[in-house]
Amino acid sequence: LKQPVVAMFAATGEGYGASHTSFYTSAQAKESYATLDEILQAKMSDAGVRGIVEEVLDSCVKITEALRVNLVTVADAQNSVFGDVQLGVDVIADNIMWDMAKSSKLVREASSEEEPVMVETNKEGRFTICWDPLDGSSIVDNNFAVGTIVGIWDKTTGMLGATGRDQVTSVVVLYGPRTTALVACDDGVYEFTCGAGNKWFASREKIQIKPQSKIFSPANLRACQEDEGYQGLVNYWMENKYTLRYTGGLVPDVYQCFTKEMGVFSNPTSKASPAKLRVAFEVAPFALLVEKAGGKTSDGTTGGSCLDIKITSVDQRTAGCLGSAGEVDRFNEMVLKK
Repeated sequence: LKQPVVAMFAATGEGYGASHTSFYTSAQAKESYATLDEILQAKMSDAGVRGIVEEVLDSCVKITEALRVNLVTVADAQNSVFGDVQLGVDVIADNIMWDMAKSSKLVREASSEEEPVMVETNKEGRFTICWDPLDGSSIVDNNFAVGTIVGIWDKTTGMLGATGRDQVTSVVVLYGPRTTALVACDDGVYEFTCGAGNKWFASREKIQIKPQSKIFSPANLRACQEDEGYQGLVNYWMENKYTLRYTGGLVPDVYQCFTKEMGVFSNPTSKASPAKLRVAFEVAPFALLVEKAGGKTSDGTTGGSCLDIKITSVDQRTAGCLGSAGEVDRFNEMVLKK
């Protein structure tokens, strides 16, 4: 296969119809790509973990197909827990995940961000799984990229009372022009792309997030009005000509740290803008991937790793910062004064 034109220009440092602030992929075309099964067999020693990852990704193929053919409209039933507007595609994605969890011999108990209670699905199952079926409901009607986030714990720890560090693996799937997935394997993070025939192949292997970044994704900018530290950090990024890449969707905004091999996503809190990120459904699964790829995370309060947050309730919330280690350190220094 010939080298893609965009990748060729990126390698030479030349702009290709874009400004100098653009960051193109460094991925080079290969003659062949390993399959999902080949990577999991080689890079994931636990057969049970391999099995649940395959079941999750099979479900995400179904979500991909559903997103292609269903309109984004308000669902008949609203989310009773948060009072949020629930969309038809949210319900479809959630139902697909529940169908998997309830039919799986591997899943012991499960919980969904759409209805955050723990449900026993199979007493003989081994894993506790939780998911955000379609993160990005506020931008899906714009046809922006959205995603599915899945955390997986063994029955020896369960999820409640455990931490993100106790996860046996996590999976994040991004639905954009392509459907891609990040999976935490034994030796690092691998990206898989859903290709012809809905088969997954490894598009990136052992991804590493660089310690420094020139890309920033600042969530909760309202907090700048109350927090001088966060205002100062955002000013620093702009004054030093960082590139702003922010969609308002957690999955694409953190996922770019893996594709661009740099980046920082920040979401501090203030009195007027309390914590919104859910530990079990969003932060813990992503934090496992970020740290396995050499990045760093901050709980947005103590400056400690998001993986060390003890999960005491299904719907527990947190602030957070994830991405390039140097930028997370800067967040801790400037916002948390750590």
